[in-house]
Amino acid sequence: MADGGTLFLDEIGDMPLELQPKLLRALQEREIERLGGTRPILVNVRLIAATNRDLAKMVADKEFRSDLFYRLKVFPVFAPPLRERTGDIPILVRHFVSSHSRRMGKVIESIPDETMQALVRWPWPGNIRELENFLERAVILTRGPVLYVPLAELETAEEHEDRQESPTLHAAERDHILRALREAKGQIGGDEGAAAQLGLKRTTLNSKIKKLGIERSDYM
Repeated sequence: MADGGTLFLDEIGDMPLELQPKLLRALQEREIERLGGTRPILVNVRLIAATNRDLAKMVADKEFRSDLFYRLKVFPVFAPPLRERTGDIPILVRHFVSSHSRRMGKVIESIPDETMQALVRWPWPGNIRELENFLERAVILTRGPVLYVPLAELETAEEHEDRQESPTLHAAERDHILRALREAKGQIGGDEGAAAQLGLKRTTLNSKIKKLGIERSDYM
């Protein structure tokens, strides 16, 4: 079906060793055989392969064929992970928030600075897909013009060796909750309360207030 066009093979690093010679032969001979077929079929295909694994290391560890590796490495394109291009995160955050809020019929006018800083500092092991899914959930939870981001979820989403982000995440969520409490004049429950603004149940917000050490004197 890809003859005369492009074939994209994702996660090429996960291809079993026993299948790799078959792909190599198809690339070198430019021919395939259909499953159950009896004759070779010539194909002219542009192949694009992608992986998030270190193929060179896999070759050294004999987990990936060196001949296939060099056959694929005609024009390599390296895309650094999101944690290495943090300058892109604010742009992506605004894009995803705008896209999902428009789709859900919501009007979100601002993103707190401390929230954006916390998002920039998080390493995003799942890269852009993780960021988009997380922000979609944030838009769902948001009630009002200010984006509510459940930053505490990031701490439990992935066990990360470097835990320096935790204080930042705690501080950002604490500031966000304090802002909502001030806007609600200290009211937690009800349609105009802080819990409704944050898209949380009253009991959940009370639990967070206790966990984050928020006192009434902090917002009143």
